[in-house]
Amino acid sequence: MSAQGTRAIDVAKRGGVTFVVHEYTHDARSSLAAGGRGYALEAVEALGIPAGRVFKTIVVAVDGAKLGVCVVPADGEVDLKLAADALGGRKAAVAVAAEAEKATGYVLGGISPLGLRRPLPVVVDASAADWPTIHVSAGRRGLEIELAAADLVTLVRGRLAPVARRP
Repeated sequence: MSAQGTRAIDVAKRGGVTFVVHEYTHDARSSLAAGGRGYALEAVEALGIPAGRVFKTIVVAVDGAKLGVCVVPADGEVDLKLAADALGGRKAAVAVAAEAEKATGYVLGGISPLGLRRPLPVVVDASAADWPTIHVSAGRRGLEIELAAADLVTLVRGRLAPVARRP
């Protein structure tokens, strides 16, 4: 699949927003399961940009059933209480990998908030507004899309809210 052909990039093109695609060589050892630092931090290192400017997409299950998406900084984690509040529930948990992949149509490490297979509510951590542009997955491992946080929020019909905590 060409970089220009991911659903995430197609959504950005159709939305008429300004964006830049960044591609890098993905290292399979970067996954947490393989003992690596994680996919988002791999992008930080490969692209040489601050960790607070690269955002990872985390699918959460709210109140045991409804799925939602939280977009949080690479060097942070989803605050599950804040995520539940932002998504209109009482309790949230990180979704099972297979469930996240099925709902989004992407594989772990390549899940983008753009171009989800089925519509899910999306909350982008409020810290995204601190940057002129942010990076999120463009729909596959080793591919990032850079765009303004406000444009991302508009494209996903989401909202900004505090949903991350930094270690």
